[in-house]
Amino acid sequence: MSGVHHPVHSTGKGGPVSSRSWWIYRGTGQPLTDIRLADILPPPPAWRNFDGGPVLPPVPAESSETDRRLGALGRATPRQNTHDIDMINTALLLRRPLLVTGRPGIGKSTLAYLVARELGLGRVLHWGITSRSTLRSGLYEYDAIGRAQASLGRGPAGAPMPPGVPGTPGGTAEPAADGGSGGGPRIGDFVRLGPLGTALLPYELPRVLLIDELDKSDIDLPSDLLHVLENGSYDIPELVRARQWERHAQVFTDDPDGTVTVTDGRVRCRAFPFVVITSNGERQFPPAFLRRCVRLNVSPPREEQLAAMIAAHFRDQDGRHDALIRAFVERSRENGGLATDQLLNAVFLRTAGVREEDESWEALLDALWRELSGAP
Repeated sequence: MSGVHHPVHSTGKGGPVSSRSWWIYRGTGQPLTDIRLADILPPPPAWRNFDGGPVLPPVPAESSETDRRLGALGRATPRQNTHDIDMINTALLLRRPLLVTGRPGIGKSTLAYLVARELGLGRVLHWGITSRSTLRSGLYEYDAIGRAQASLGRGPAGAPMPPGVPGTPGGTAEPAADGGSGGGPRIGDFVRLGPLGTALLPYELPRVLLIDELDKSDIDLPSDLLHVLENGSYDIPELVRARQWERHAQVFTDDPDGTVTVTDGRVRCRAFPFVVITSNGERQFPPAFLRRCVRLNVSPPREEQLAAMIAAHFRDQDGRHDALIRAFVERSRENGGLATDQLLNAVFLRTAGVREEDESWEALLDALWRELSGAP
């Protein structure tokens, strides 16, 4: 653990950050250098230890999405306060989901990308929740219609399947359920793991999973998540039923062009994923769900954090937008909270040539910095 002690600044919940010796994640926004996370991450508690396998290697980062969210690597990044970093490290060490609450647009989902970048945990798996989201859609999808069409040698709308597709000439047939020689397609070719299902694969290091805006879900989804998040495993019934003739099924994952082999229809994690669940505080969650989460309420960003955010997205902006930042913070207090991207929009327009001295500038800011209550 000695390799992770990096003093930074003075301490304080609402002020600048001071590093603590037990931190793995330090909130710098920059990747670890000359340190392997596997060497400094302590073993999990005995009740959160999982033994899935075979172990999968780490996945590469998705730099374009991370840069879009955080700004280009190497530029300044907003420094989080000590309390926030404490809670992130608590969730990381306890292998528990981090439930992040706060007003809309405050940067809750950004936490997942900050952790993934700094700790080198690869591409963030993003599960955006809607009122139609179900536990199964987060775990996996099974294309039963596509498999039935392939079994008949037809593609969509009855079109002939191209050569090489399982169950067609040149394709790979699977044995029949009775052990004989069958001509059906492999069932694994029609299974795709969702973000949650992919995060629970047996990776060497934790995957980062963002479950975004859980309060939009059906009332039962938080409770449905309990079993999976507690046990770190799930079954795919379609593969379980087919295991007699397709014990090792190759399925697609939520990563682009990703595939993995699932044995006997069961997935079990090894390194429990770092799960960030965001909520706008629009509903109450069941006590049993809250008990299994580490909870973090994100405070509005300070002026220095907003300045660092601008520096991360724009070049050569040191000090140029200080007055605009102060005006944004004041307007945010008056309006009950604005989203940080409303500030970025104003900075972009200014750097694109809209003169702040122009008489239309204040009217433009009024249009950009409307309150988020939905009022016209």
